[in-house]
Amino acid sequence: MNRFKLTAPNENETINKAKDHLGSILVEQFDRLKKIQREEGHVDYSKVKPIVIGLAGGDGIGPIIMKQTARVLRMLLRDDLDSGKISLKEIEGLTLENRIKEMKAIPDVVMQEFRQCHVLLKGPTTTPEAGGPYPNLESANVAIRKAFDLFANVRPIRVPSQGIDWTFFRENTEGEYILGSRGLMVTEDLALDFKVITRQGSKRIIEMAFDYARRTGANHVTVVTKANVIKTTDGLFLETARDVAKKYPEVKWDSWYIDVFSAKLIDPKRRRDFKVVVLPNLYGDIVTDEAAEFQGGVGTAGSANIGMKYAMFEAIHGSAPRMIEEGRGDYADPSSLMRAAAMMLEHIGFHEKSIKLHHALDICCQYEAKLKVTGRIDGASSGQFTDYLIETLNNNNLESIWKSHQK
Repeated sequence: MNRFKLTAPNENETINKAKDHLGSILVEQFDRLKKIQREEGHVDYSKVKPIVIGLAGGDGIGPIIMKQTARVLRMLLRDDLDSGKISLKEIEGLTLENRIKEMKAIPDVVMQEFRQCHVLLKGPTTTPEAGGPYPNLESANVAIRKAFDLFANVRPIRVPSQGIDWTFFRENTEGEYILGSRGLMVTEDLALDFKVITRQGSKRIIEMAFDYARRTGANHVTVVTKANVIKTTDGLFLETARDVAKKYPEVKWDSWYIDVFSAKLIDPKRRRDFKVVVLPNLYGDIVTDEAAEFQGGVGTAGSANIGMKYAMFEAIHGSAPRMIEEGRGDYADPSSLMRAAAMMLEHIGFHEKSIKLHHALDICCQYEAKLKVTGRIDGASSGQFTDYLIETLNNNNLESIWKSHQK
């Protein structure tokens, strides 16, 4: 006799409701898959004038670190702004208060402004948690990724002194997160969430990782799954990787399970072997935060969200509302958003200026580090750090100073 019974008053009715819920999700996913299959190639920014860069501060410490990052961009892009090659568009309204007022992850007016840009540099935004004091709105990041199909989350982590040079390609639009707000309480005792992996969605992120490895000379891709246990979805991701790898015979590749891979990231002997890493959404979110600790924490790492026709660049940390509440907002570290800005410059074709900003950040954050941003009054303010960074950028010996630290 079965000792376990559903607590629902009508078992058949409960199961049918669950089937209807799953059916609606499947219809949505088939529609999404058709859109992926119809997508075209990437934008050629060399043919775009002006390239419109949206600057959206977000909330919490976001507007503070965006103000400082914008100072750096205006200095680096002075000639391009004057010539009309670049246009900076400041976008307000992506605050928690406005999102709650409209009960939308992205207010309509803000989304319209996003669509007028070619790329977006975005500050952190607060995502209300279920059961908290605010309405349970969808993450603004997730909403932007879905609206523009930003399928690739790219996060570089570099600590030359430890031999660390990692670039993570996290699938951004599938996995557990795509339906994170669409889970189902079947009964008061039974909860279901959903994980979605498609062959086409896996193929495009894995191809991007292999292409990057070949183009940059890294020539080594690590594919991370839990395909030994999550056999269907993770199994499809790994199967797709095997197919893609055949097109890149010059690129070495291997596969790791997420638990062992996470452990080996802290193994000094093994971690130097990793170069380019591609992995599904949830694993990528967790592992890249772990990896960022080697570089100084999530406050020092930038993130790119790339699609075929649009791209968003952001800091990987949150909005730090506690810092604002405690009056410490001016002491927020802007370097993560500045790393994201450097990645954005690379993406739109400003390679030399991207490298220059990366080098200056390396010097100011890791090598010389004359000023320390601690998030408190015992450290440098966001503005003081930016002054230091701009001074470093203007140093005619910047490249030689950076090279001297590579020894």
